[in-house]
Amino acid sequence: MNPVPLMQPVTTVVPITSVTKLGTSGLRVSRIGLGLASLGRPAYMAWGRDADLGADRSIRAMRCRCYALLDAARAAGVRYVDTARSYGLAEQFLSAWCDDRRLPAGALTVGSKWGYIYTGSWQRHARIHEVKQLTLETLRQQAMESRVILGPRLSLYQIHSATIESGVLDDRGVLAELARLRHSGLRIGLTVTGPRQAETIRRAIAIRIDGVPLFQTVQATWNLFEPSAAPALAEASAAGCGVIVKEVLANGRLTDRYGGPALSPLRARAKELETHVETLAIATALSQPWADVVLSGAVTLEQLETHLAAPFLSEGGAAFKALAEPADAYWRKRSAMVWT
Repeated sequence: MNPVPLMQPVTTVVPITSVTKLGTSGLRVSRIGLGLASLGRPAYMAWGRDADLGADRSIRAMRCRCYALLDAARAAGVRYVDTARSYGLAEQFLSAWCDDRRLPAGALTVGSKWGYIYTGSWQRHARIHEVKQLTLETLRQQAMESRVILGPRLSLYQIHSATIESGVLDDRGVLAELARLRHSGLRIGLTVTGPRQAETIRRAIAIRIDGVPLFQTVQATWNLFEPSAAPALAEASAAGCGVIVKEVLANGRLTDRYGGPALSPLRARAKELETHVETLAIATALSQPWADVVLSGAVTLEQLETHLAAPFLSEGGAAFKALAEPADAYWRKRSAMVWT
């Protein structure tokens, strides 16, 4: 039985007409993807969740919200959905929604991730919301769980937030298991994080198993505050990797509501174009020649509609270079964010 809707249907659906290949992986994706990091659990690191979500963060409320965003995204032509084992119940919500809507395998391209364990127990103010464990044991356990939950809909499986410091890219057992999963039919990718994203990307695209590059996709943080990974992402794209951009709105910092005076140039340009700051920030990411998919982390239908307008806006972003922060400073600010 479908859940009772808690959100009104979106009034205007902006159709996405552009579908592209995700590097040489063979996967077909829309330029805008929907990320479920904020929809599968009651708390997350993003400014404005209290205003956007309100007090009701029950499983039922979050499931209904997730369904509404998935419905609107699909109606607009979104064909890539990004989730993870650590996103609370996001994989379960997505699978149940696909079943309720009777979507066959292949109707969407679904990517998930392994490496974090959700420990929040559906508590908004949990002491620890997730624990990182990039081990062979975690990979085997979570890959099995993801495949059971998502079944044949799962197309892409990614290391969650790989870093040089974690040592995961030097773990022969993990790399061999990822190669085995690739031979079983999954595409294999990684997401990266931290001020050394570029170094991690370059290390990953150099890894070969039996002479074949192991990783087929790379997902990285790139936004107007933190563009430092761009050269490495260009190299990954040239090597055949599909590139997925995450955190394009800097966890809420690149929004009109929360951006503060630093966003004055972006606001002025958005006003000239009669668009939104968020639309402009996403359009700038889409204009990068190496970017295949940019993830929307929308939690309201209004936000999603604003994000879906980005593919129709041409903006190179050269005028916003002054917004860039030193990578170390950006990641210090991000790590200080509170889960709400």
